[in-house]
Amino acid sequence: MSEFLYMSGYAAYVWPSIVLTLALLVLNVLWARQLTREARAEALRRIASEDTP
Repeated sequence: MSEFLYMSGYAAYVWPSIVLTLALLVLNVLWARQLTREARAEALRRIASEDTP
Protein backbone atom coordinates (compact mmCIF):
# COMPACT_ATOMS: atom_id res chain seq x y z
CA MET A 1 0.00 0.00 0.00
CA SER A 2 2.79 2.43 0.82
CA GLU A 3 4.32 1.81 -2.63
CA PHE A 4 1.01 2.82 -4.18
CA LEU A 5 0.86 5.98 -2.08
CA TYR A 6 4.49 6.75 -2.86
CA MET A 7 3.73 6.47 -6.61
CA SER A 8 7.28 5.39 -7.47
CA GLY A 9 8.65 8.72 -6.29
CA TYR A 10 6.12 10.86 -8.15
CA ALA A 11 3.69 11.29 -5.25
CA ALA A 12 4.61 14.97 -4.87
CA TYR A 13 3.25 15.53 -8.39
CA VAL A 14 0.46 12.98 -8.59
CA TRP A 15 -1.46 13.59 -5.35
CA PRO A 16 -1.70 17.39 -5.66
CA SER A 17 -2.92 16.90 -9.23
CA ILE A 18 -5.59 14.50 -8.08
CA VAL A 19 -6.68 16.79 -5.25
CA LEU A 20 -6.79 19.82 -7.56
CA THR A 21 -8.80 17.91 -10.16
CA LEU A 22 -11.32 16.70 -7.61
CA ALA A 23 -11.63 20.17 -6.07
CA LEU A 24 -12.30 21.72 -9.48
CA LEU A 25 -14.90 19.08 -10.29
CA VAL A 26 -16.71 19.75 -7.01
CA LEU A 27 -16.57 23.52 -7.57
CA ASN A 28 -17.87 23.07 -11.10
CA VAL A 29 -20.89 21.13 -9.84
CA LEU A 30 -21.57 23.69 -7.10
CA TRP A 31 -21.31 26.63 -9.51
CA ALA A 32 -23.58 24.89 -12.02
CA ARG A 33 -26.20 24.23 -9.34
CA GLN A 34 -26.06 27.87 -8.23
CA LEU A 35 -26.42 29.17 -11.77
CA THR A 36 -29.31 26.81 -12.43
CA ARG A 37 -31.05 27.99 -9.26
CA GLU A 38 -30.55 31.64 -10.27
CA ALA A 39 -31.75 31.04 -13.83
CA ARG A 40 -34.84 29.24 -12.58
CA ALA A 41 -35.63 32.09 -10.18
CA GLU A 42 -35.18 34.64 -12.98
CA ALA A 43 -37.44 32.64 -15.29
CA LEU A 44 -40.13 32.45 -12.60
CA ARG A 45 -39.83 36.23 -12.03
CA ARG A 46 -40.28 36.87 -15.75
CA ILE A 47 -43.25 34.54 -15.96
CA ALA A 48 -44.85 36.22 -12.95
CA SER A 49 -44.32 39.70 -14.41
CA GLU A 50 -45.94 38.65 -17.71
CA ASP A 51 -49.03 37.41 -15.88
CA THR A 52 -49.72 40.72 -14.11
CA PRO A 53 -51.67 43.14 -16.31
